[in-house]
Amino acid sequence: KHAPRVSNMLFLLQPPVLSLLLILGISLAFLFIKRLSPTRTTHKNLPPSPRKLPIIGNLHQLGSSPHRSLRSLSRRHGPLMLLHLGSVPVLLVSSADGAREITKNHDLVFSNRPKETIPDRLLYGSRDVAFSPYGDYWRQVRSLCVLKLLSNKRVQSYANVREEEAVLMLEKIGKISSSCSLVNLSELFMSLTNDTVCRVALGRKYSGGEGGRQFKELLEQFSELLGVFSIRDYIPWLGWVDKVKGLHGKAEKVAKEFDEFLEGVIKEHIDQKKGEKNGGESDDEVEDQDFVDILLEFQRENMNCSPNHVDTIKALILDMFAGGTHTTHTVSEWAMAELLRHPKVMKKLQDEVREFARGKPKISEDDLEKMHYLKAVIKETLRLHAPVPLLVPRESTQDVKIMGCDTQVFINTWAIGRDPSLWEDAEEFHPERS
Repeated sequence: KHAPRVSNMLFLLQPPVLSLLLILGISLAFLFIKRLSPTRTTHKNLPPSPRKLPIIGNLHQLGSSPHRSLRSLSRRHGPLMLLHLGSVPVLLVSSADGAREITKNHDLVFSNRPKETIPDRLLYGSRDVAFSPYGDYWRQVRSLCVLKLLSNKRVQSYANVREEEAVLMLEKIGKISSSCSLVNLSELFMSLTNDTVCRVALGRKYSGGEGGRQFKELLEQFSELLGVFSIRDYIPWLGWVDKVKGLHGKAEKVAKEFDEFLEGVIKEHIDQKKGEKNGGESDDEVEDQDFVDILLEFQRENMNCSPNHVDTIKALILDMFAGGTHTTHTVSEWAMAELLRHPKVMKKLQDEVREFARGKPKISEDDLEKMHYLKAVIKETLRLHAPVPLLVPRESTQDVKIMGCDTQVFINTWAIGRDPSLWEDAEEFHPERS
């Protein structure tokens, strides 16, 4: 007759249940203390906020797809909404006007980035551009990227790389189709973007054999980790949960493997430079420089660089992979999916492509500039399927008013792209609107 009681006691002693009971007990104690404490009035003009729970705040309302859950909340509470993610107050912006206020009118105030555990570990203490805190270092590396890596002249110099990789992908599709096999476009798009970025950033592809497979897996793990939620960032004293889940161990493993890989790439470039017999470089050699070459050259020309400049090179290269691989092939997949779902749009786009291809062996990048319907399809795909639904968080450095609200920021680009006040039939794929 005591069996049910013993079973219940054993259930309560299981680690997950004990953790839940501990959190529940702390929450009740927190509520009790808060009731006994004298209330303080605040004169801040705060935006609307959904009801929060003790300790976790509104974390439980994020769900498995935060951008979708947050849009649902913003429909009830407005385009500017105050959330409490653990101990961190966050202003969620789900309107174009609010986003414009932050990114243009108050860009300097919101230029800082909060320190995030996983990106900080993967990117050498946030020595990249995307996650680096605002300051002299950020201004220096941003200028380096804009002027040296991503200038119009530099981007145009890699046109042959992009065209060659596109031709290779088409040849693969033709070969697979001729054998009456299924074409895995997701895999082909991923190979196209990875190979292109590798050639531009590292000087060659890393897609062949066992090494190529391992590099692909490493890149996928890296991209996945950048989007993972770390509870330590919002409830620091619960950081042990990340360790129990194995999140820290996985981040350490990926960081170590990528560091070893990039160390080998940099050494290969340095050795190649030392092996050159002629002291000068021809114009062709300068044009053929990849990102590692450019960054190493910058280091040689600026001897007063930080002693950690090699880590900066690695972090910036990882930024290029983060921004140029997963996002690009994801948008390509969505574009193809929308074209398959809308045959009339596909037919219209095919007609434009055939018009420009008439009498030519291939379409060049110069032709792409004139293909207006193709641009419209790409813009509409980006509107409906934002590759980064929630932008990298920003952090205010001083008090500021945004549309009447004293504030601090997440920008939900996915929700803005589907805002019915901005777009007619916002959920529909309609390139003609562009």
